[in-house]
Amino acid sequence: MQDATRERFGKTADRIAALQDARAAELEAKVVRFVAPGGEELALDSGSGAGALAFALAPHVREVVAVDLVPELLEEGRKRGERFPNVSFAEGDATKLPLEDGSFDLTGSLRTLHHIARPELAVAELARLTRPGGRVLVVDQIAPVDPVAAAELNAFERARDPSHARALADIDLRHLFEANELVLLQAEYEQEPRELGPYLDLAGCEGEARERVEALAPPNYTAELGSYLLEKR
Repeated sequence: MQDATRERFGKTADRIAALQDARAAELEAKVVRFVAPGGEELALDSGSGAGALAFALAPHVREVVAVDLVPELLEEGRKRGERFPNVSFAEGDATKLPLEDGSFDLTGSLRTLHHIARPELAVAELARLTRPGGRVLVVDQIAPVDPVAAAELNAFERARDPSHARALADIDLRHLFEANELVLLQAEYEQEPRELGPYLDLAGCEGEARERVEALAPPNYTAELGSYLLEKR
């Protein structure tokens, strides 16, 4: 799965970063409203990609460490990071980070868990690295509760993007949080319409593979995103 992630995002890093740029102001406003950072936090963006969450937080916290598997995405982040001297980038695996327990006041993961074969390990790392009383932000696509509908969604997403592991249902995410002694402070849900052509372009889905994926695509595809703000006990 990690090899698929490196290959997919290595090829499409420039597209991911361009979309990030287009959404930056909107994301910053959402994150600041939802998290309400105090200004002095040391924050972690785990599975950072090109730094979307890190840059959204940077003007509102003391420092952000952004970690990702894909060198090309990190390079795109560093190019954009000149405006944010309090953001640093490092290569690393979200399921096993070489950082000390309780190192951060705020940890976060943005649209990352569904790319990880064992998301429970990534959530456990977020919890481990957050100090007691600190907060954890998780934003990710949510699968339907119905197992057949969830299987169909994940089959489509996996065909579109081989780095897609599995979108979890809301109840599964909540169980992961509880298992790691993370107390839910608030949750929000939003519908995100996705125009099929640009969505396939973003994943570099072309040729015969694209034809197969188009046949699997749900009509008028709309993804559901969940945002969760949690506190470490």
